[in-house]
Amino acid sequence: MIARTLSAFAFLGLAGLAHAGPAVEAAAKQATNWHAIIMFLIFVSLTLFITKWAASRTKTTADFYTAGGGITGFQNGLAIAGDYMSAATLLGLTAMAYSQGYDAYIYMLAFFAGWPIILFLMAERLRNLGRFTFADITSYRLDQGTVRTMAAISSLVVVVFYLIAQMVGAGQLIKLLFGLDYNIAIFIVGILMMVYVAFGGMVATTWVQIIKACLLLCGGTLTLILAYTQFGFSFTELLTKAEAVHKLGARLMAPGSLLADPITAISLGLGLMFGTAGLPHILMRFFTVGNAKEARKSVVYASGFVGFFFNVIFLMGLCAVLIVGQNPEFFEGGVVGGKLIGGGNMVAMHLARAVGGNMLLGFLAAVAFATILAVVAGLALAGAAAISHDIYARVIRKGQATEKEEVRVSRYAVIGLGLLAIVLGIAFEKMNIAFMVGLAFGVAAAANFPVLILSMYWKGLTTRGAIWGGYGGVISAVLFVLFSKSVWVDVLGNKAALFPYTQPALFAMPIAFLLAYIMSKSDTSPRAKAEIDAFEDQYVRAQTGFGASGASH
Repeated sequence: MIARTLSAFAFLGLAGLAHAGPAVEAAAKQATNWHAIIMFLIFVSLTLFITKWAASRTKTTADFYTAGGGITGFQNGLAIAGDYMSAATLLGLTAMAYSQGYDAYIYMLAFFAGWPIILFLMAERLRNLGRFTFADITSYRLDQGTVRTMAAISSLVVVVFYLIAQMVGAGQLIKLLFGLDYNIAIFIVGILMMVYVAFGGMVATTWVQIIKACLLLCGGTLTLILAYTQFGFSFTELLTKAEAVHKLGARLMAPGSLLADPITAISLGLGLMFGTAGLPHILMRFFTVGNAKEARKSVVYASGFVGFFFNVIFLMGLCAVLIVGQNPEFFEGGVVGGKLIGGGNMVAMHLARAVGGNMLLGFLAAVAFATILAVVAGLALAGAAAISHDIYARVIRKGQATEKEEVRVSRYAVIGLGLLAIVLGIAFEKMNIAFMVGLAFGVAAAANFPVLILSMYWKGLTTRGAIWGGYGGVISAVLFVLFSKSVWVDVLGNKAALFPYTQPALFAMPIAFLLAYIMSKSDTSPRAKAEIDAFEDQYVRAQTGFGASGASH
């Protein structure tokens, strides 16, 4: 039993690491890549045309936040898969397969096995109980004002820190792939994000994500097919040749040392897995489909697309061992086995150039940038919904705001978030932003996930428990990161860290669950009794969807 438990935690850790992927390292500016820029301009033109079309369909709050619930399960599955198939996945995991072989595949397997479990557990109830944001669910039978405020604050903390990480990553990628200045990249991403979301709302955001996912699947598959032809589509021949030249030799397809620091790995794994289930922009995706059946379909399609893509990039990594790793053209100074031009994460790009020339290289580079644009747009929409739907319409105006007024506030919020993202993206250029990703996922896992899952499955949760659990999760996650080496030593210049680990979820999540449980059980007020009694009605709604909002078109 103990062995199985340890194995399960190790599995969670691996899953988290897989989701994160190796970070896109700080990059030196490369020569201007006109093929990539032309491809990117074609993508932007297409998405702006879609935004114009989406703007004509976006009239109500339901249109703006959830595309009127009119997205099909297949389309939503592509959009969710697009959220997971990030630039870090394409660049980082291909590089990992190239350098570490089978370890990369374990990462992918663990990730693939982990996240659908959570999504299957939550997808149906999310769709049946929620309308626009996850605060709709947590406050369903609890106090609307205090619980919504807590949920909106934790959402905004997650969105802002995740936005900073994405913006800084975008700037580094642009330097690496396009040869443009960092600040220009930040402005391009920020302004395009504002245009997509402010005018097109969820309709435009979803279609940008769908187009990106299709381009990524097509680009990756084409690169693999072109590379695989050199080995007669024989996996045996590919593997035999790769093992013959790789530094790992026969150990290329054997497990290596993945868990050098098990506590940090497990904490990161918990944070990324449960944080994913608490990310506001991921949760909003389940409100864009018409009913719970379509929500379940979304998960099935997303699983298929992600599983296929993981196999494609693993094989790309193995092909790169022979096609890139044996060609002096891709190494600095022409020394095979030395440093790759542009850094280790350029393996996928070098492979694309080797088998498809500059056009395929430009295509993949444009898709990598489009990936960041799509994620940033989703984050901005989730942040705007927390401000306009939860704080403005429900807390400040107490449900009296008109739909037109709420959409207008949402658009102002998007512009504000866009400007904030540009300023913070430029301000944080020189800083190591890895801790911000950990903080975003840690807060989502410690603040959003416990309250969300308890509100759906535990009848004993009361407003007092939700408030203590939610704020306890946010504050403890932020403090753990602040006192960790990433901030306390590397940023603030202190000699030693007050908290020995860089990932907060393993410690902050139990605090949130414990506070929610203790403060709920000790709450004997009449309001608490009424909230517990209301769980039966919520349970019926969660199971049947009776009374849930449907598609408006």
